[in-house]
Amino acid sequence: VTQSLVNQYLFLAGDSPIAVSIPLIDCSTLLYDTFQCMSSLLQGFPPTNIVKIKLISLRGDLEQYASSYSGLMRIERLQFIAEHCPQLRAEALKMALSFVHRTFNVDVYEEIHRKLTEATREVQVATDAVVEGGAVDPPPLDTAWAESTRKKALLKLEKLDTDLKNYKGNSIKESIRRGHDDLGDHYLDCGDLSNALKCYSRARDYCTSAKHVINMCLNVIKVSVYLQNWSHVLSYVSKAESTPEIAEQRGERDCQSQSVLTKLKCAAGLAELASRKYKQAAKCFLLASFDHCDFAELLSPSNVAVYGGMCALATFDRQELQKNVISSSSFKLFLELEPQVRDIIFKFYESKYASCLKMLDEIKDNLLLDMYLAPHVQTLYTLIRNRALIQYFSPYVSADMTKMSQSFNTTVLALEDELTQLILEGLINARIDSHSKILYARDVDQRSHTFEKSIHMGKEFQRRAKAMILRAAVLRNQIHVKSPPREGSQGELNSANSQSRMSTNM
Repeated sequence: VTQSLVNQYLFLAGDSPIAVSIPLIDCSTLLYDTFQCMSSLLQGFPPTNIVKIKLISLRGDLEQYASSYSGLMRIERLQFIAEHCPQLRAEALKMALSFVHRTFNVDVYEEIHRKLTEATREVQVATDAVVEGGAVDPPPLDTAWAESTRKKALLKLEKLDTDLKNYKGNSIKESIRRGHDDLGDHYLDCGDLSNALKCYSRARDYCTSAKHVINMCLNVIKVSVYLQNWSHVLSYVSKAESTPEIAEQRGERDCQSQSVLTKLKCAAGLAELASRKYKQAAKCFLLASFDHCDFAELLSPSNVAVYGGMCALATFDRQELQKNVISSSSFKLFLELEPQVRDIIFKFYESKYASCLKMLDEIKDNLLLDMYLAPHVQTLYTLIRNRALIQYFSPYVSADMTKMSQSFNTTVLALEDELTQLILEGLINARIDSHSKILYARDVDQRSHTFEKSIHMGKEFQRRAKAMILRAAVLRNQIHVKSPPREGSQGELNSANSQSRMSTNM
């Protein structure tokens, strides 16, 4: 748990104050349970001695987090936090309500207002108005705004639709493309993702330059991420990367091309992460450029650091970690935004596993509040821990499991279960002496293994040599085989097949 984010409660017992810090992001505990805990701690003190309970406001921290995103992504992330963290529910919903009020998304406004009303009622019941500056009534549902916004959205939709029809009548491709984009933007602002995706996709037929194609791809990618249609995301990332403006620039790229490439890599990284292809996701995030990372509609630079760092830690070996992460001049800048993730990576590389795993536990609750990383946190943590166990034992012939358990902050029995599973999966080539609690590396006949490898390499070399000799003979004797035509009648095709000729000059 992030130590800087705590709710601090001050109690007065006689003349001596008692300060109690409770973790902020402990999503399994409600405020009601917190006060029950306080009551048990303060048994023996008369109720009159509790003079003040101070709740430090977290509005600034949540505002800073929300400001890293824009558009629908900000609303979705705040809603995710509200759903998974009771302590931040009311505050997150208030911010989401304030932001959605600036859009045409009336349905989401009404939904968030309903959730906020329920959350406020729950907090009032739980705290019983004990907390200073406690929960206040939510703002009333602005029905007048909702009605007028619906009318404005409908009028704007009619205008944009009329404009698009006029553009099609004039047959001006550029105007038609912009008309589809404007319609897509409006549907997105209204929260109608399906129609937004259709409009952005239709603009493809009216693109007249590589820049237009890239813009169309980015729009489709953005909406596909909102819809969590990850195959669509990867498909359009591939389309954008194959455009001449991106594909033909192998060396130095200008700022605009680098910005586009960074957006594409970030979107591809999200898709690979969602598909549980963690190594590929790490490679995508590592290719992002810090100076051109401006994609607030999907993710922030801090997200790139966390996603890339965690995926790399779970899948990269020591050499890859050192070359692609620790020594990467570009990714280092991302890691500076997340010092805890940076320190975890360095601790892991330095084989300081106890400190590394302890720091991982400290940030786990924060990671569980990230809508894209939360479903993968447990899997990533398991992969990281398994990799740490494998690397810890790799240099040794035998290892004392008692000392090993101390290094991994666990019990000997729990460690034995973990090692047993790794041995069964073939990840550690070892045996366990359960009585003495010692892990022994299996003896491998290196001589036999070397001979087998040599024989295999010899056969492979022989196969390649024969293939090269055959190819050289075919070229030297000018042997040609005619292929049948792809189009034509069946009779012509059969004739071509029967008359395939081989001319050989011996």
